[in-house]
Order: sequence, then structure tokens, then C-alpha cells
Amino acid sequence: MPNLVLFLSTVFLGFFAMLNPIGNTPVFLSLVGDADDKTMKRVAFKSVWVAFLVISVFSLFGHVIFRLFGLTLPAFQIAGGIIVFFIGYDLLQGETAKTQSSDKKLPVDSFDDMAISPLGIPLLSGPGTISTAMNFVGEGKSFLYALLIIFVFALVCFITYLMFITSKKIANKLSPSLIVVITKIMGLILTVLAVQMVIQGVFKVILEFPGK
Repeated sequence: MPNLVLFLSTVFLGFFAMLNPIGNTPVFLSLVGDADDKTMKRVAFKSVWVAFLVISVFSLFGHVIFRLFGLTLPAFQIAGGIIVFFIGYDLLQGETAKTQSSDKKLPVDSFDDMAISPLGIPLLSGPGTISTAMNFVGEGKSFLYALLIIFVFALVCFITYLMFITSKKIANKLSPSLIVVITKIMGLILTVLAVQMVIQGVFKVILEFPGK
């Protein structure tokens, strides 16, 4: 039980750092802050729902997708670790993670379109989040672990939803400097997680291809 609790705690912190609800709340507010409360709630729900579906698919069927393209989990762990590292590094530098956002404002016809992109994808479920989910699934020992990982991600999505719908109130209470500090802490967690992902990937490669 202690090992399971530790594993789920790591999963929660990893997903929380990736989604960064506190740091992404100003982004959400800047996109839909002019909308009424009903529209903001709808967009917030749709964005986290899209992210949840994407991560659930990769958590449950990621290995099937890998086999179709001839990929291996160690390779994905190493590549994912590199992606997550740069996301964390950007956050430590106080910058918006380049792999989690778009430099160009995407043309959207409505707030509902914004919920799908750029909010749902790639802000909440970008390559870094997918890599993190796949890494956790690889660490799990059974299908039950995959379901638990999805449950934990759902919890983080719910927290993100709550912060999005209360973004106007949060913006009035949190100072910009506090948001920067929180973002840097999330960046530190991500960089450590990324290094661990790379180490695990390399270790698995060594086990699969032992030197003679």
C-alpha cells in the first residue's frame, strides 16, 4: 500500500505540474475573459474534457499505437523525458513552454473552438502531458494501474476546471509575482521528473540489450 500511495502521489504531482492549473489560469482568462460566466464554464469543461479523452486514449491504447508504428516504450520515455525537460526548463526561466502553447494565435470561430485548440490541445494535453502519462503507465504493473492513472488525471482536470471557472476571482487575489513563483516550482518538478524518465528509459534499454 505505501508503494501504491507513493506512486499515485508522484502521478498527481507530475500531472499537476504538466497541466499547471495556476499558471495556465491567466492564459484561459486572456482567451475567454470577455465571455459571460455560462460560456466560460462551458469552455472550461470542454477543454478539460478534451484533455481527459486524449490522455485516456494514450494511457489505455498507447502500447497498441506503439506497436503499429514500431515504437518502444524506452524510446518514448527518453524522447518524452527530453520534451518534458524543456517544458520544465522554460517554466523555470519564466517563459511559456513552447511545446505546450502556440506562438501564433489560431483563428477560431467561437469560444467552443478555443476549448479544443489551443486550450484542450496542446495547452492541457500536449506532447509533454502525453509523454508523462505514457511513462507512468509504463511504470504501472497492471491494467488497474492504468485506470488509477486515468483517475488521478481526472482529479487534476477537475481542479483545473475549478480554477478556470473561478479565474476572474483568482486573478484579483493572486499577484503576478506569486504566479511566477508557483510556475517556477512546477518547472522544477517537471525537470526532475524528466531526468527520472530518461534514466528509466536508458536503464530499460540496457536491460533489453545487455553488453556482451
